Amino acid sequence: MQAILFDLDGTLADTALDLGGALNRLLTEEGRPTVPMQQIRPIASHGARGLLRLGFGIEKTDPGFDSLRQRFLDHYEALFCDQTRLFDGINDMLQALTARGLRWGIVTNKPMRFTDRLVPTLGFTTTPGAIVSGDTVGVPKPDPKPMYHAASLLGVDPTACWYVGDAERDIEAGRAAGMTTVLADYGYIADDDQPEAWGADWRIAQPQDLLPLLPTSTA
Repeated sequence: MQAILFDLDGTLADTALDLGGALNRLLTEEGRPTVPMQQIRPIASHGARGLLRLGFGIEKTDPGFDSLRQRFLDHYEALFCDQTRLFDGINDMLQALTARGLRWGIVTNKPMRFTDRLVPTLGFTTTPGAIVSGDTVGVPKPDPKPMYHAASLLGVDPTACWYVGDAERDIEAGRAAGMTTVLADYGYIADDDQPEAWGADWRIAQPQDLLPLLPTSTA
C-alpha cells in the first residue's frame, strides 16, 4: 500500500449547503417551491444531475435538462465555497496518513472549474499529490480512467491504492481500477440506497475510522 485517494463531496468536504443553495435559487427563479436541506443532503453526491432530478423531476435525457444544468452551475459558481467545510477529523486523519509515509489525492466528479478553486480554500494542512476532476480525463467515475490517472500522478500502481468515497460510483470505480475500497458512511447516502450491496471492502462511520484499517507496514 502506497497511497489513498478520496472523493471530495461527501467524503472530504461537506458541500451540501452550497449545492442546495444553488438548487433552491434556481427553483425560486422558476417559481417552484424550494427543497429542505434534509432532502438535499442525501442527494448531494449525485451532483447537478441528482439535484435537478430532486428539484424538477427532470432526467438528463429530457428536453431542457442541459439549460437547467448550466443555470444550476452558474448559481453554484456564485457560492461554491460559501458554506463548504471539511468534515470534522479530516485534517487529523490526513496528517496521520502522511506521517505513515502514504501519499494522498482527490478524485471527484466535480468539474475542474470548481475543484481547482475550491480545494485551496478548504484549509488542508497537508497538500494532495493529485487532484482529478470529473472532466480531467474526459470521463467521470464510475469509469476507472480518473482513478488510473490519479495513481499515475502519484507515481504508484493503482493496486497499491485505496479509494474512499460515499457513493456507489466511487466503489464501482475503485473496484474496476483494482483498488481497495472504503465506503464513507458519514457522507451523502440516501435512505433508499443499498450500500451493503455496493461491494466496498471496508466501511467507516467517521474519518478517523480509516486509520485502524491500514496495514501496519506500508511501502
